Amino acid sequence: MAEAVIIDGVRTPFAKSGTVFKDIPAEELGRLAVHELLEKTGLDLNTVDEVIIGTVSQMVDTANVSRIISQRAGLPPRVPAYTVNRNCASGLEAIGSAIEKVRAGMADVIVAAGVESMSTIPIFYYGKRLTELLMETSKAKTLVQKIVKFASIRLRDLKPNIISQTDPLNGMRMGDTAEVLAKEFGITREEQDTFALMSHQRAVAARPQLAEEIVPVYLPPYYDNVAKNDAGPRENQKIEDLARLKPVFDRRNGSVTAGNASPLTDGAAALLIMNEEKARAMGYKPLGRVRSYAYAGLDPARMGLGPSFAAPKALDRAGMKLSDIELIEMNEAFAAQVIANEKAFPSKKFAQEQLGRSEPIGEIDRARLNVNGGAIALGHPLGASGARLMLTILYELRRRSQSIGLVTLCVGGGQGAAFVVERR
Repeated sequence: MAEAVIIDGVRTPFAKSGTVFKDIPAEELGRLAVHELLEKTGLDLNTVDEVIIGTVSQMVDTANVSRIISQRAGLPPRVPAYTVNRNCASGLEAIGSAIEKVRAGMADVIVAAGVESMSTIPIFYYGKRLTELLMETSKAKTLVQKIVKFASIRLRDLKPNIISQTDPLNGMRMGDTAEVLAKEFGITREEQDTFALMSHQRAVAARPQLAEEIVPVYLPPYYDNVAKNDAGPRENQKIEDLARLKPVFDRRNGSVTAGNASPLTDGAAALLIMNEEKARAMGYKPLGRVRSYAYAGLDPARMGLGPSFAAPKALDRAGMKLSDIELIEMNEAFAAQVIANEKAFPSKKFAQEQLGRSEPIGEIDRARLNVNGGAIALGHPLGASGARLMLTILYELRRRSQSIGLVTLCVGGGQGAAFVVERR
């Protein structure tokens, strides 16, 4: 079996939805990331075998957004492309799919990426009756027939339907699932706010390091302004300000606020994955490789515990223990969700009752966890987050001359993802 390696990667800055990237659709954010990756690596475009891109909220007018991105990024028409969706793990799904294709000998060079424009996700739609009437109007053969059909539209048909933001499996919003974990694990509001503050402080301190991953984005309409850094980290964030925020999901008894949750975010990240022998023949020095990975399913109402279910499977497949891991990147969907995993990982009771394992996963050392801050500060552009986590940990392992890392996140709908990565 061939070995797959990750050569390099880039990402756009991450920006809160509705702000500087609000006029840049997902296909353009993705194009920017892929184009800059190809430029940065100096890759011969004719060597690319495939493009795989993860995203969550695909627009109807940009179906298979991967193909649109790959062509607009300048790749030859002969290069096929497809889009994957595993909710928040979509970026990791793209990477995993690329690795498996290389290992199976089906490809030597693949661009894997993740992208999300949460600014452009529709918030409402019109009902079936209006759609049918407009379709019938368009098919009418004469002007009179068109007028008759159009005249049958009533005001009630123009009332928009709000798109639900709840999980169809349980009717809960993602923040509601964080509240479930906060109550189940006895996580206080103070613990959550303290964790959120740490995320901001670390992200602000790590701006020079994070800049190594980021390519600037010139902003429409005049392209005279440029976004160079993640917009989310707040230099003057204070615990007192976080404490003043009111709960969003359970307004009476809750503890999850806008301050201790990840914001809605736009962004893209892309990585180059190659057959190791081909990479060496072409003169590339890899950033690292994926040693193992795993996905796990769990109760959708407790989806935030996804890392606790997926990580032990990935570690087993790598022949490792948590104590072997030097850095961890865990997506910060909510502070309560990360803290719940911090409590579940070392719990023997959790291991025995929930995982069917005799021993716990192990203790998470915060000194090794999200050392450059996480999604609470940086943002969580759904389809791009997994790719960003992979890029961030590989760069940080290289900076520290360390070898082994764990990338993990929870997935809406009740799943978890975990990748063990290594630098040789």
